[in-house]
Amino acid sequence: MKVSVVIPVFNESKVIRDCLTSLSKQSLKDFEVIVVDDGSTDQTKNIVKSFPVKLTEQKHLGAGLARNKGAQEASGDILVFVDADMTFDNKFLDMLTKPIRGGKTIGTFSKYEYVSNKENIWSKCWNINKSLPVDRMHKANSPDTQPVFRAILKKEFVKADGFEPVGYIDDHTLAKKLGTLAVSAKGAIFYHQNPDNLREVYKQARWIGKSEYKNRKIKNEMIMRIISIIRYSLPLTLVNGIFKSIKFLMPQFLIFKIVYDFGIEVSLIGSFFGEQKYK
Repeated sequence: MKVSVVIPVFNESKVIRDCLTSLSKQSLKDFEVIVVDDGSTDQTKNIVKSFPVKLTEQKHLGAGLARNKGAQEASGDILVFVDADMTFDNKFLDMLTKPIRGGKTIGTFSKYEYVSNKENIWSKCWNINKSLPVDRMHKANSPDTQPVFRAILKKEFVKADGFEPVGYIDDHTLAKKLGTLAVSAKGAIFYHQNPDNLREVYKQARWIGKSEYKNRKIKNEMIMRIISIIRYSLPLTLVNGIFKSIKFLMPQFLIFKIVYDFGIEVSLIGSFFGEQKYK
């Protein structure tokens, strides 16, 4: 079964070279890479063109629709969705798709996701804020199923009509439409880069905040937004920031928390005025 790797990119010149170089070293050989440029204004496209991959473009519509476009152009039986800030063990594609190729499941994810810049102070703060170990993106006891598919049979993806363009959480929409979860693929090791400076922390928080209120389990959207705004208000930010700064003996976390929560808050307020949901 052929594999198609789809990568949505938007101003990823800082990381896309390492991502594509890592994919070029995979032990699995029968695969293609499709990079979908989502309206980049930096050097991303020029870097991508230096690799033997397929580059397609769209105006800036967000990662969800970029993934859908890549899937439409894919010739593989299995779709693999990765991000530009990821790098991979050389057996990643083989191990990630093995349960699908063996007919055991329609889709997989990997719990073997590690932080590539774990020594960076802001990267550490990022994981502490998410209540994760500083070196990995999943807890040791995390479940063997989750709603985010890293790999899926293309025919199942087509059946669900792809991702819904809802912003940061668009990759959760596939599981809901299919009514099933992705299963863990043993040994599929890869690395993810956290924001490594306060500017990147703010930018990522702004993106997350555009969809953050949708995570509340309350049907009334207006109430959800108000609750979320309160949750990220300055008094609670200071309380949480000071507590974790002391708990982890990391005074920088208070600065991180102020910047991160402010980014979330700006986007939450923007949601009242119809701000676009994508990055």
